[in-house]
Amino acid sequence: MRAYGDLDSKFRFVILASKRAKQLLQGAKPKIRARSKNLIRIAQNEVKQSLIDYEIVQPKAEAFHMPEDEAFIGEELEVGDESILEEVSEESEAKESQTETAKKSEKEKTKKKAKKKS
Repeated sequence: MRAYGDLDSKFRFVILASKRAKQLLQGAKPKIRARSKNLIRIAQNEVKQSLIDYEIVQPKAEAFHMPEDEAFIGEELEVGDESILEEVSEESEAKESQTETAKKSEKEKTKKKAKKKS
């Protein structure tokens, strides 16, 4: 028997074991007798022994979102909402100026430290 039972990948093993462990934690009866009282370990052993039935469900075509020709991220503005755009641009300009000021003051501090050391 392989490390993951009859499963094709360790990822499927982890998913099945975790779902089975949830069932056991919620009160389902174990399908095996084990020395361990740890329900997670019991779930792993059940999956390894192929005692857990599962079905791989293929996603429906509707589940995939097809992007439109033009992608727009954000809210669409209605007529008269130009003030929102102005506020946003003012905020971004203010943030840019703050970062520039911080960079300048940091440069000045390092220059002063360099002068003190010399």
